[in-house]
Amino acid sequence: GLFSALPAFAITTDIQNGFGYAQSMGFGTRDLRTIIFTIINVILGFLSIIAVLIILMGGFKWMTAGGNEEKVEEAKKMIIAGIVGLAVIFTSFAIATFVINQLISATGAT
Repeated sequence: GLFSALPAFAITTDIQNGFGYAQSMGFGTRDLRTIIFTIINVILGFLSIIAVLIILMGGFKWMTAGGNEEKVEEAKKMIIAGIVGLAVIFTSFAIATFVINQLISATGAT
C-alpha cells in the first residue's frame, strides 16, 4: 500500500548537502577558509592605514612643535606607537597566513 512505497522512495532519493540551495539563493560557493583569510586581510589593511596615519601625525606634530620639548616627546611617542602597531600588524598577517596555509595543506584543499 501507501506506507510500503515511502521507504523505497527515501532510499532512492539523493541526499542534498545544501550547496544547491545556497547557490540558488545567491550565496557564494567560496571556501570558508578563503573568506576568513580575505576578511583578515581587509581588517589588517585598514589597521595598517591607521598605523601609517599615526606615524604621519606624529611626524607632523614633531615638525610643528616649534622647539617645545614636551610636544616633541609626545610626537616621538606617537611615531613609536605607530611603528609598534605596524610590527604587530605584520606579525599578525604572517601568523594568519601560516595558519591558513597549514589548514589548506592539512585538509588537502587547493
